[in-house]
Amino acid sequence: MARGHSTKGLETALGYKFRDKGVLERALTHSSARSDRRSAEDNERLEFLGDRVLGLAIAELLVEMDPAATEGDLARRFNRLVRRDTCARVARSLNLGSIMTLSPSEAESGGRDKETILADAAEALLAAIFLEAGYEVVRDIVRRCWGPLLEALPESVTDAKSTLQEWAQGQGLALPQYVQIGRKGPDHAPLFTTEVRIAGREPAMGTGANKRAAEQAAATALLEREGVWRVNSD
Repeated sequence: MARGHSTKGLETALGYKFRDKGVLERALTHSSARSDRRSAEDNERLEFLGDRVLGLAIAELLVEMDPAATEGDLARRFNRLVRRDTCARVARSLNLGSIMTLSPSEAESGGRDKETILADAAEALLAAIFLEAGYEVVRDIVRRCWGPLLEALPESVTDAKSTLQEWAQGQGLALPQYVQIGRKGPDHAPLFTTEVRIAGREPAMGTGANKRAAEQAAATALLEREGVWRVNSD
């Protein structure tokens, strides 16, 4: 196994010292490094828990910071803060890649800077802190690490395609794919029909006077169906 450097710098950056070094080591161990595929000595189970802990902490922070925000605004900001690339950005700020335990082949192939590995490690780390110290401690760490990213978000994002892409990334889904499935009407007044597809979700359709409008309508339909946007959301 390829091990990273000391975790002392991480504890200093977090402002938290682990009592149980074993749970910290597990949070920083990628599945490629485990000796027994049936064991629980990597960070996959912790990542599952940490994803939920992060979601609760971010949701609480957003509601607290902007009491006037609509549900749609909160959902868009939430999805931006919990999506994979944001978690990986936090992981890089904590230098998690340099201290993770990976298989030699994963380390040699650039695993210490892979977005998925880093994002999962960030969430696993939160779970480890949650299990050892409780929600209030991990909530404060989330606010310190994710808070600066919240300040950089735009006030609102109303473009349906952009919002759908961010939502899909936040859910760990494949990126949306748009397929034109129909066109009718005369050349001077066409009506396009487009279907948006995301693996693991039912497709949604939209129509418009041009391809872009049809894609936006399809994205809006899927967002409304999934409850990300309310019907007639702006």
